[in-house]
Amino acid sequence: MQKLSCDILILGAGSGGLSVAAGASQMGADVILLEGHKMGGDCLNYGCVPSKALIAAADRAHMMGRLSSYGIANVTPDTDYAAVQDHVAGVIEQIAPVDSQERFEGFGVRVIRAFGRFVAPTEVEAGDNRITARRIVIATGSTPLVPPIPGLDKVPYLTNETLWSLKTRPEHLLIIGGGPIGMEMAQAHRRLGSRVMVLEGAKALGREDPECAARVLEAMRAEGVEVIEEAKVTRVGGTEADGVSVVLEDGREIAGSHLLVAVGRRANTENLGLDAAGIETTGTGIKVDAALKTTNRKVYAIGDAAGGLMFTHVAGYHAGIVVRSAVLGLPAKAGTAHIPRATYTRPELAQVGLTEAEARAAHGDRLEVARFDFGHNDRLVAERSAQGFIKAMVVRGRPVGVSIVGPQAGELANFWSMVIANNLKMSAISAMVSPYPTVGEINKRVAGAYFSPRLFENQTVKTVVRLIQRWLP
Repeated sequence: MQKLSCDILILGAGSGGLSVAAGASQMGADVILLEGHKMGGDCLNYGCVPSKALIAAADRAHMMGRLSSYGIANVTPDTDYAAVQDHVAGVIEQIAPVDSQERFEGFGVRVIRAFGRFVAPTEVEAGDNRITARRIVIATGSTPLVPPIPGLDKVPYLTNETLWSLKTRPEHLLIIGGGPIGMEMAQAHRRLGSRVMVLEGAKALGREDPECAARVLEAMRAEGVEVIEEAKVTRVGGTEADGVSVVLEDGREIAGSHLLVAVGRRANTENLGLDAAGIETTGTGIKVDAALKTTNRKVYAIGDAAGGLMFTHVAGYHAGIVVRSAVLGLPAKAGTAHIPRATYTRPELAQVGLTEAEARAAHGDRLEVARFDFGHNDRLVAERSAQGFIKAMVVRGRPVGVSIVGPQAGELANFWSMVIANNLKMSAISAMVSPYPTVGEINKRVAGAYFSPRLFENQTVKTVVRLIQRWLP
């Protein structure tokens, strides 16, 4: 067995691990990166990238049947599902070089294509290598959570990892799980011509602001997606030839041609030999402190492996914290107040910071809620897509949360992450100037909605203005 040593050892070449590797190596650290599966991890190969490529194809198909409002004849799209999947694969292929082994070796990273396992607090075995490192970063990501539903292990089912190998469009797609993945794939497949039913054991998009979630559900149901809430699945049956059937707690049996399981994700912590390194886990992942250090102070855990917010951008954010701490030796702690999340349905749904309910519970009567309706944004009116709203939760002049539902909600959320991260006040937002007409004006307009009552419904202001007008020459 070959013995190696390095400054930084990284387990996993997903978005978090790659970001640490790129930053640390280019700053001069000696870095070894372990990956036993695909470079780029879940996001590139099974998650964010392919799902958004599929959504893009579905959007085009949907628009073709709704052109008459622009003075163009509607067209019924002829969807080739296999060709759509080829488009998805092509997008992955185009992005893959950015995450490739060759690119990172060009940075000076030693890439070993093997899974790693701890054999001591600062030693990991990977293939024929035993590696000793000054600091170790666990960035092993997550995999789809498969619930223990009776019969599920005996039927063909899809997850976000296997969906992309499907070449025949599902005639009737059943989806267990009404979270972001389930809802995005439901709408995309409906727009591509499948019948779709979502079965959610509680509330669909239940983590989101209820008012925003209701807008999304209304739009999806209007397109023909069936969403059944409080639908607990008790049993699954069927065969690849005959399709699948799902039995609900109330006795209803629902048949479909394909089944997609999208009930969440679980951190990849098995087979890492964590006990040998003195690393503790929680119910959701590896136990870390605010600096992302595990119970072994030489080892960090980031991204999905840390068991918190499971988003690609969070893994990238965590990577920056680790580079600051493990490479530069500077104090660094991860926060969550400014972390955005988005669901890429149509309309899109985005959240930064606290929802209205969370903000009200935390701040009580000090909370003010400012709203702006997308129907008053001229750019969206011109594009005939002015449906949605934004609401900002404000405490003592500073936003603590923003909920957005409507076109480009995810893009608008970028701005609010910056605002909350830098503790900016609504007055700073109202001072900005947006080019007209843009969707981005919405962010300024909600700040205007916050100040309008103070300026236009305030008797003291009116009195002062009258006095000024008498005094001015």
